[in-house]
Amino acid sequence: MGKTLIEIKQGLDGQVGKRLRLRANGGRRKTVERCGVLAETYPSVFIVELDQDENAFERVSYSYTDILTETVELNFVEGSSAVFFKQ
Repeated sequence: MGKTLIEIKQGLDGQVGKRLRLRANGGRRKTVERCGVLAETYPSVFIVELDQDENAFERVSYSYTDILTETVELNFVEGSSAVFFKQ
């Protein structure tokens, strides 16, 4: 999708409130996968509210740079189809 941080933020602004599956690099060859809802976007970070039955904490935040550097991959789920948000 977007090639700059501004384009990535604008793309996420239109997805607020939608369900997603998040895949993040946890370091040391670990990959973390979580499900939730894109709650809010701010000038430098975005907030994901996680499903409580699967996670010990409520919210996580990532920067738009994480998407640009492919540390985080977001897959928005709409009904039976998925919209991929990856650099």
